Amino acid sequence: MNYMELAFEQAKKAYEMGEVPVGAVVVKDMKVISLAHNLTETQNDPTAHAEIVAIRRACEVLGTPRLTGCDLYVTLEPCAMCTGAIINARIRGLYIGAMDKKAGCCGSVKDLVTKQYFNHKTDVYYGLMEDECSRILTEFFKERR
Repeated sequence: MNYMELAFEQAKKAYEMGEVPVGAVVVKDMKVISLAHNLTETQNDPTAHAEIVAIRRACEVLGTPRLTGCDLYVTLEPCAMCTGAIINARIRGLYIGAMDKKAGCCGSVKDLVTKQYFNHKTDVYYGLMEDECSRILTEFFKERR
C-alpha cells in the first residue's frame, strides 16, 4: 500500500465518524511516522484538521517541532491554517490528492507553499489518487445536504 492509499484509508475513517473525510500521513525515510484524519467535530476543535493532527503526532514521535526530511500525504489540498503548519514544521514534500477550489492554499485559492513568501519552501506534488479523494468528499457532502 502506498502512502496516499494510507491517507485515503484515514479519510474513510473520518467519513465513518461523520467527520469531513480528509486523511493525512507523515513519512520520514520511507517509514510512516503518523497517521491522522479530521477530528474537528469529535474534539470540538476547529484546529483538528487531519494535517495538524498528523503533524502534532509526528512531532511527538520524533521529539522535535521541526519535521525536516519528512513528507506529508494529504487527501485534500490544505487550507491556510494547515499550510502555515506545514511551512512552520519544515515539511520537505507535500503530496496532495484533491484540490480545494474553495479554501485551498497550495495552488487553488492561494499559493502559500511554492512562492518564496516564507523562509521555508515545500515541494508540492498534485493529483495523487485525485478521483478517489474527490469522490469521497462529494459523497460526504451530498449525504449531508
